[in-house]
Amino acid sequence: VQLVESGGGLVQAGGSLRLSCAASGRSGSIRAMGWYRQAPGKQRELVAQIISGGGGGTKYTNSVKGRFTISRDNAKNMMYLQMNSLKPEDTAVYYCYVQLWTGIDYWGQGTQVTVSS
Repeated sequence: VQLVESGGGLVQAGGSLRLSCAASGRSGSIRAMGWYRQAPGKQRELVAQIISGGGGGTKYTNSVKGRFTISRDNAKNMMYLQMNSLKPEDTAVYYCYVQLWTGIDYWGQGTQVTVSS
């Protein structure tokens, strides 16, 4: 599975961006998919995910709840992260990922999001 992110960039605080993740290649059954981010000097952080098992659903880290929305378009093999009311602390490299039921994870190369104050 190949994952390619796009949509990052520079935006002022309070602005919006939509990240896209395009998936291609063969894969098995997907257990979860989502977005992580990593800011300079910090650990990678799970931002949002869609879970297929255990009843499914979406999860967000507390700092983005109410501002970010994760979605998927199965027909287009796409995943999105709509980010509104962006804050300088949202500045990071954002990575999309897919986790299969086999335990294998796939990652994109990352896209930079910079929010200026």
